[in-house]
Amino acid sequence: MEIGGDQEGVEDVVIVGGGIAGLATTLALRRVGVQALVLERSDQLRASGGAILLFSNAWVALEALGVAHKLSSIYPPLQSGYVTNESGEVVSHRTSQESNMKRPVRIVKRKDVLEAIADELPTNTIRFSSKLSSIETRTNEASSLALLHMEDGSIIKTKVLIGCDGVHSVVASWLGLSKPVYSSRSALRGLGVMPQGHGLNNESHIFLQDGYRVGVGPLNDREAHWFIIYNCTSLEEDEENMIVMDPKILMKKVLQMVANFPPLFLQLVQHTDPATLTWAPLMFRIPWDLMFRNLSIGIVTVAGDALHPMTPELGQGGCTSLEDAVVLGRHIGTCFLKDKIIQPLEVAKVLKLYAKERRFRSISLILASYVFGWFQLEGSFQRLKSYVRDTIFFKYVYQRTIAHVTKYDCGKLPVV
Repeated sequence: MEIGGDQEGVEDVVIVGGGIAGLATTLALRRVGVQALVLERSDQLRASGGAILLFSNAWVALEALGVAHKLSSIYPPLQSGYVTNESGEVVSHRTSQESNMKRPVRIVKRKDVLEAIADELPTNTIRFSSKLSSIETRTNEASSLALLHMEDGSIIKTKVLIGCDGVHSVVASWLGLSKPVYSSRSALRGLGVMPQGHGLNNESHIFLQDGYRVGVGPLNDREAHWFIIYNCTSLEEDEENMIVMDPKILMKKVLQMVANFPPLFLQLVQHTDPATLTWAPLMFRIPWDLMFRNLSIGIVTVAGDALHPMTPELGQGGCTSLEDAVVLGRHIGTCFLKDKIIQPLEVAKVLKLYAKERRFRSISLILASYVFGWFQLEGSFQRLKSYVRDTIFFKYVYQRTIAHVTKYDCGKLPVV
C-alpha cells in the first residue's frame, strides 16, 4: 500500500477502548474539532466497578470537557472521611472545610460518568463488538498510517491511534511497554442499597484490619459504594477461589470476609445486588517501565489504564484517565487548529509532548498508590510499624499527599 496516495476510508483518529479514558479523549478531541472513531470490544458501554471517587483534579477535567454539571447536580459532595485502625481508633479524619477544595470530592456511578460523556458524542462514534488483534504501521517521508487488524478479519486505517484499552492493552504492548504486574492485592466491590437509608451523612469510612482495607462511601441517601482490598500472594490461587464462582456463592464468601467489621459495612454488603459485585486482581505498571520506554511512537500513544495501571489507594485511576483525555485534546487540538487538518507527522511531534507531560505524573501516582497500600494493608503489624503508620503516616503524610496530587490542573482545551 502506498502511503500518501488515496486517503479514502482513512480515519483521522481511532481510539481503542470505550471506557472512561477512551470516551473522554473522544469528547476532548470533538471539542477542538477533531472527529474520532471509538472501537469497543464489548457490545455496550462497560459499567463494571460500580462507582468511582472523583477528586478535584477530575472535576477540572470534566469542566474542560463540558460535562461536570451533569454529575455534580445529582451527586452530593462528601463532607468528611475517616480511617479507623484495628483497635477501633480513628487515625485520620478530614473534612471538606479542612481540604479547602473549590471542587469537593464525590462518589459517582461509573455508568453515569460514561453516559454523561457518551451523550455528547455523535451517533455511530462508538463501534461496539470491535476487538483489536494487531497493529501495523506504514510510514514514509510524507505521511504515516496505522493499520488495525481486527479480530473479525477487517482492517481499519487511521492517521492517529490512541490506546485506551485498559490494563492488558494491545496498543501498550505494541509500544513496547511491559505487561503490568500483580500487586499481591485484590479487590471486591459492590453497590449497597438501603431502602430506609444508610445513615452515612455524606461521610466515607475506611477500616483497616490485619491485611484488609475495607471502605464505604455514599452516593446518595440510600445507595453506597463499598470495597474490600486484601492481600493475596498468589494470583493463581486467588483466581481459582474467586473467578469461577457465581455471584451468589461469591457473596457468601464476601460476607465471611467482613464478619468482623462494623455492622454498617455488613448491612451494606447484605443489601447488595449480586449482579453489581465485582472481583479484580490489582495490577500496576512498574514505574521504571514508564521511565525508560516509549509512551508514544510516531502516531501511536496510550492513555488511561493502558498507560498507568495503579492500585486504588489514592483513588486516582479514573481521575488521571480524565486528565489524560484533556491533555491529549489540548496538544492535538493546538496542532489541528493551526493546520486545520490532521497531519500525522505533526501529530507525532505533539504526542511526544503529551508523553513528556504525563510520564512523571504517572510514575509518581503509581509509586505513591503502591506505597500507601503497603502501609495500610500489610498484615500482622509489628508494634513499631503500626506506630509509624498511625502516628506519622496517617497524621502527616496521607492527607498531605492526597491534597497535593489532587490539586493538579490538566488545563483547558483550545477554543475552536
